[in-house]
Amino acid sequence: MKLDTFDRRILNLVQEDASLTGEKLSESVALSVSAIQRRIRRLHEAGVIQRNVSIVDPQHAGRPTFFVVALQIERERPELLAQLRRWLANEPQVQQAFYVTGEADFVLIVTAPDTASYDELMSRMVRDNANIRHFTTNVALGVIKRGLAIPIAIDGID
Repeated sequence: MKLDTFDRRILNLVQEDASLTGEKLSESVALSVSAIQRRIRRLHEAGVIQRNVSIVDPQHAGRPTFFVVALQIERERPELLAQLRRWLANEPQVQQAFYVTGEADFVLIVTAPDTASYDELMSRMVRDNANIRHFTTNVALGVIKRGLAIPIAIDGID
């Protein structure tokens, strides 16, 4: 799908605040409310906008601790990779999972209320996925920035 300047402006705005009304978006983008709504519907249908979510404060949700995990696997057999990918995708404590190059095969961002809960999760992961060779953990001492917004240049050029 080709994005024009209006689409790009809309995407930047809704990534910042998905609760903006058509009227508010219309003021910023200089399109009618109905045109904004049609564009947002089209962006959803095309898969450009995948979901609308609320960002919850981890402290208030009882999940103040973040862990960055580098995971190594034994074998890259397709069925074993598929099993691990499904496990990671279905585990709520795994916020993000990346299949990467380098020494690690996967990098995970995990949230937990404390280290004991994290340890239980990792024990379960290793028990359920015999293909895991090794993992290392970094505990986040503080969060400088946390987000998923994709920077979108208005003119289409970064």
